[in-house]
Amino acid sequence: MRVVALISGGKDSCYNMMQCVSAGHQIVALANLRPPQKTAAADELDSYMYQTVGHQALDLYAEAMDLPLYRATLQGTSLETGIAYTPQEGDEVEDLYRLLKLVKEKESVDSVSVGAILSDYQRVRVENVCQRLGLQPLAFLWRRNQEELLDEMISCGVQAILIKVAAYGLDPDKHLGKTLSEVRPHLKKLSDQFGVHVCGEGGEYETLTLDCPLFKKRIIVDSSDVVMHSNDAFAPVAYLRFLKLHLEDKVLSPEPMLKSSCPCDNDRVTSTTARATDEYDANKEQHLSSALQGLPDVILSETKKCSLRSQNGFQWIGEITANGETLLEACQRGLESLKAQVQELGLQMKDAVLIHLYVRNMEDFATINKMYGILFPDAPPSRVCVQCCLPQDGLFWMDGLFWQPTAFPYKEESIFERITMHVQSISHWAPANIGPYSQAVRIGPWLFCAGQIALKPCTMQLVHGGITTEAEVSLQHVTSVLEAVCPGTSISHVLGTHCYVTQLSHIPTAVTAWKRSLAHKGRLSSLSVAVVPQLPRGALVEWHVVAAPGNLAERRVISLSEEGSGVHAEVCGVVCDDGFCAAMTLSLCTLRPGVLCQDWGNISNLMMKALNRTKDSLPTDTSLIPLCCRAFCRINEVTLQSIRTGLLEVMRGVWGEEAPVLVLVPIMDLPNSEILHLSFLFSS
Repeated sequence: MRVVALISGGKDSCYNMMQCVSAGHQIVALANLRPPQKTAAADELDSYMYQTVGHQALDLYAEAMDLPLYRATLQGTSLETGIAYTPQEGDEVEDLYRLLKLVKEKESVDSVSVGAILSDYQRVRVENVCQRLGLQPLAFLWRRNQEELLDEMISCGVQAILIKVAAYGLDPDKHLGKTLSEVRPHLKKLSDQFGVHVCGEGGEYETLTLDCPLFKKRIIVDSSDVVMHSNDAFAPVAYLRFLKLHLEDKVLSPEPMLKSSCPCDNDRVTSTTARATDEYDANKEQHLSSALQGLPDVILSETKKCSLRSQNGFQWIGEITANGETLLEACQRGLESLKAQVQELGLQMKDAVLIHLYVRNMEDFATINKMYGILFPDAPPSRVCVQCCLPQDGLFWMDGLFWQPTAFPYKEESIFERITMHVQSISHWAPANIGPYSQAVRIGPWLFCAGQIALKPCTMQLVHGGITTEAEVSLQHVTSVLEAVCPGTSISHVLGTHCYVTQLSHIPTAVTAWKRSLAHKGRLSSLSVAVVPQLPRGALVEWHVVAAPGNLAERRVISLSEEGSGVHAEVCGVVCDDGFCAAMTLSLCTLRPGVLCQDWGNISNLMMKALNRTKDSLPTDTSLIPLCCRAFCRINEVTLQSIRTGLLEVMRGVWGEEAPVLVLVPIMDLPNSEILHLSFLFSS
């Protein structure tokens, strides 16, 4: 891609350019916003977005790289300072929009290099500008380990000096003008003692790059003086003002000394076992084709359209179908049906938290996705998308969780806060959202992650290595997203997990990877595994998790079983520490084929006994109600309408008017002994 690099002169924007070049992109221009006045006071501008100290050196910086530099004067201020950003005239972000618009017109760039490491504030605003201009942000430093990153910068030849200090332990007399390698030990010491960010992400210091492998000349500081911005006794703020600088020729290396290995390169050598399990299963494909040919249309009219609204404001809307003579017509009808139900319940589309999208044919996904995106232009919900064995009259089915702020009955806080992780930048962190969805949405005790497949973040291409590698890489993405949304959250905080694979033989490998990822051995959470015809991008496995950050030691685990008529019912569930949310599964297992069709009466009684015991096991000091029951069933077990009717009777028999929405998911296969698998989510 043709890249314009946003530069401040500091180490981060410089090293991100090096990462862009290492990834095969071409830096064709530089861009910078400078202070409005050429005075000492303007050197240190009060900006939420931009580093302005050292701006006098940027003309030489551009000359050292032999690239055009586009500069504009900052006119706006920080008006919109919330987490999200809506374009507002007079805001300093709009200065960036106009600058990048000019560069795009002049240089035909299609992407932007951004040196953000940890600041969501900066990332969100740059992504907003890029989205409006049709540019792809490249933020390869995003959420990298800061100690590793600093060491990389030093070892890869980034020669930068501290030009501003603003933290306890950083002395203007001792540390201004020092190189990164000189202050590295001291920064590590301050980090260990006081939590200082070694890369300066807390505003502890700022730098100016004097040389790097991308420079054709190096910058020499001839003279400067120290400006005391704040003479605080414990953490004085001071910066260097450059009085005279010049460029010096240097001996150029044949190739820039860039990092040889990619931080997100999780490709592994494919083992013999992995290759064997990845072979095309002709028998399974034939089984699917035969089953789909005889699959009847299904009537959804008896399905409960929505759950009750929980006291915390959560409500699940059930299966939305799409049918029509053409794909576009079907999409329009399905999405209009969703909007109508949302409005009927007094909700809005922006209240959507999590959407499940099941398509009959993954080839239709691009069209569906384009129209779907119109519904969620800003801060979209997280989403799970897989291909399922839908009836002939259904192009896609949708269901989703919605939330509106409501008075919270157990604490003084009036509402939960909604936090959306919607990262569009290409990075080494986790896959950027490649559609109208967010990586995760957190509301109160709930954390809803989007489905994750094994894409290599910096290329957005599927990794190589078969099911073993894909299972591990995609779970690592889940871990990265959980940690980013709520620091300290891990796989161990997951309440419920859905694992979709494309072959029955992949299930043991996926389950082994999931168990190995649990930081606390023996810790339980509900796991649902299903075999589906196809996943996005041709992936072999997709993970979807719902987590609840909190005290793991105080969680309540529900584990019980029932036996009857040769069928084993097993319940596994977890209630979060404050009792406000829970997830659980009910698995029906048997070694007798066809038992689901033959003994439905006995099976339904067994399920009711197990679910009533589960209901009695839930905490009584909160008002937990079931929002959704997702039922996975093989397409060749029994007609969808029959099993739907039977499950509705079971749900009503256990919960009455509080029965959850039933979402029936017709799939290719379940783990060998399972004949039916139910996945529940509860909220107070």
